[in-house]
Amino acid sequence: MTGDSSRAAPDLIAIVRRVYQAALELGTTRGADRSRAVRSLALALKHSADNILEANTLDLEASREMAVPELILDWLKLTPERLQTTIQMLERLSELSDPIRKVMNASYQLEHSQTYCQLMPLGTIALIYEAFPELGAIAAGLCIKTGNSLILRGGSEASHSNAAIAEALKLALDDCGMPPGCLELLPAEQGSSLQDLVTQDRYVNLVIPYGRPSLVQQVVRCATTPVLRSAMGNCYLYWSPSGSLELARWMILDSHQSEPDPVNAIEKVLIHSNQKPSSLAMLWNNLKEKGFKIRGDAELVAEFPELTLVDDKEWSEPYLTKTVAFKRVESLDAAIAWINRYSSGHADCIVTESYQENRQFALGVNSASTYINASPRFSRNPSRGDAVFLGMSNQKGQRRGFISLDALTTLKHIVQGNGRF
Repeated sequence: MTGDSSRAAPDLIAIVRRVYQAALELGTTRGADRSRAVRSLALALKHSADNILEANTLDLEASREMAVPELILDWLKLTPERLQTTIQMLERLSELSDPIRKVMNASYQLEHSQTYCQLMPLGTIALIYEAFPELGAIAAGLCIKTGNSLILRGGSEASHSNAAIAEALKLALDDCGMPPGCLELLPAEQGSSLQDLVTQDRYVNLVIPYGRPSLVQQVVRCATTPVLRSAMGNCYLYWSPSGSLELARWMILDSHQSEPDPVNAIEKVLIHSNQKPSSLAMLWNNLKEKGFKIRGDAELVAEFPELTLVDDKEWSEPYLTKTVAFKRVESLDAAIAWINRYSSGHADCIVTESYQENRQFALGVNSASTYINASPRFSRNPSRGDAVFLGMSNQKGQRRGFISLDALTTLKHIVQGNGRF
């Protein structure tokens, strides 16, 4: 299905075409030049930090007057520490090896020729994001590094912050000689609708929505372009009878430490029926002391009246707050079946001392990632490895799991003949 460009606002069509043309030019640039441009993005944020933070203050004041939910205010608040973390991520990206045009063996060979594959840019990427003003800068670094152009479409609650960041980034890219139009910001409060953007499949090669599930679902429903869904919250933990109480407690608490967004926060816990009531009470009391709200299924509420009853629809929905719901199950098989039905499917966990159980869980759970006796806490800038992440995806198809540099590339097959036929 091809989007009907004629129905979109003329300004949007002009912008999208300009970004598309920039992507064609950007894809042919040298890796060293793109790395230098990413370093310039970091410097631009550093030099413009005061202006960006002032703009963010305006957004926060306006959002509070409009009674924007506290969750969005937390995502919106751009502290000096968050901005510094973003700068560090861009600096790190600039130092990574060039992901583009790596040569790989092809799985087949044609007669009288040599066939090989190369990693190539996707082209034009659109990021549609709610609050999180620093995500625009992180996405810009990932896209420039991979030779992709970028369209930013932020929410109206972060309009001043997004504009200040985009202005600083665009000036840096111009100074580095990057193609004009390789980064564009579409203000949310004026011009074309979200649907106009996500139906430009002639020019836009990938859309990444980031925010609450309602935003992601809206983009998926409307888009004719490929969509890389991001996921947040509603991760499950299965607490086996052999699993340690202390480890289960730590995994839950640590998973909620991701800031500013609880991407992999454990919000649902399935407990084996053999777990001691005293262990459950100890866990709940400790979580309550840390400011958590505790909920339970009907069986648990009947036994522990102090718990709040979970509504059936909550098992498949993220809370995105410090809330954890508990449910009893009779077996690992039952836990896996429940998780596969209700989890968001991007990060699920098990606490167990049994090797057989952890293998069964890892193979049976239909999630992008599984964590065995380990916290699923998410970091965009992990201290180990050569990767920077934008978020997590729970879908199969385009990419699954961590959204990193590789997720913004594609394969090109090249056949080199020798003149014989």
